[in-house]
Amino acid sequence: MPGSLTAPDGPGRRAPGPRKERPQKKPTGKETHMTTLITRRGLLGSGIAGAALLSAPSLRRAGADENVLYVNTWGGGWEDAMRAAFFDAFTAKTGIEIRTVSPISFAKLATQKETGTYEFDVTSLGVADTGRANRAGLLVPLEGRIDPGLLWDGAFYENGLALYGFANQIAYHADRFSAGGPDTWAKFFDTAAYPGDRSLQRHAVRVLTFALLADGVPVDQLFPMDVERAFAKLEQIKPSVRVWWTAGPQARQILTDGEVAAAALWDSDASAAKAASKDPVEIVWNEAVIDTACWVAAAGSPREANAVRLLEFMAGNVEGLAQFCVADQSGPMNPKAFDFIPQDVAQAMPTWPANREKAVFLDGAKIVDQIDDINTRFEDWIAL
Repeated sequence: MPGSLTAPDGPGRRAPGPRKERPQKKPTGKETHMTTLITRRGLLGSGIAGAALLSAPSLRRAGADENVLYVNTWGGGWEDAMRAAFFDAFTAKTGIEIRTVSPISFAKLATQKETGTYEFDVTSLGVADTGRANRAGLLVPLEGRIDPGLLWDGAFYENGLALYGFANQIAYHADRFSAGGPDTWAKFFDTAAYPGDRSLQRHAVRVLTFALLADGVPVDQLFPMDVERAFAKLEQIKPSVRVWWTAGPQARQILTDGEVAAAALWDSDASAAKAASKDPVEIVWNEAVIDTACWVAAAGSPREANAVRLLEFMAGNVEGLAQFCVADQSGPMNPKAFDFIPQDVAQAMPTWPANREKAVFLDGAKIVDQIDDINTRFEDWIAL
């Protein structure tokens, strides 16, 4: 189809929280820019990493008259993909130079409004941090600021532009389960009926969501979370969790090597493990938990108008969104982007209609009040 894209070996994903002090496989190095994530799609419940960078020499007081926009990114291949898909075209259209600052940090977003010293004007957050930021008044209201003709159903989330999503899903070694593998969270947690070691991300919100689904909580009742119920269910699987992974390449290698029988990992890493494993690996789209990347404009920035212009440009650049999602192995939230993606590539994306209808979307706005307690309790529980 015109303008369609082919899928390269794109950058990996979203990283998490602190690493557990135990022997772990090292990341391959290919995606080291993602291992610092607490949100890049690591996104949920993390914003304090990077606070020490507030005193970095790059910190500066923004000027409203500058024909430049400062954008907070994860750097590396992810930033390269964003630049190729959006930033360079925005500069060509508007004459506004984009300069990047990395890594993404919720703490910096919060602090710069308080100090009036802006290191960046635009950033990307996951749904939980977007909800936190919006409640704290850190985001520019977008309603009425972006041409509604460019928008799609669910385009705005808590004053963020919900641009693309990524899945957290089950994958397993088919040869370990002669009667069929764990294709639901209930089966994944049932290590008596589906024996074998497991691997889970060291990420509280996602893992508690898995636990609640495994315990039979209906999707429309997941958020806010029944924390006691979730931890009770987690006790069931904890002895079988061989590795609490903290970076996408690590999760991918664990499954590829057959170190565990089944794992919960990001969709891009599940696909890579399936391709690399010498044994058959099955990927499960049923009950995949999707996190959404939201692009936001920092409230109080003297370059607020240009920040909103960039978000509007992103909303309208459907082909650019398709290009980025192919490179990043994400799923576009704007369904029109699929017109520019080959169907065989699109079918492996988390927001492809057949996958999306089986999925569960995290709702960060409903768990804002719980996030800090959940994270603290989860880390204490891991350490026991």
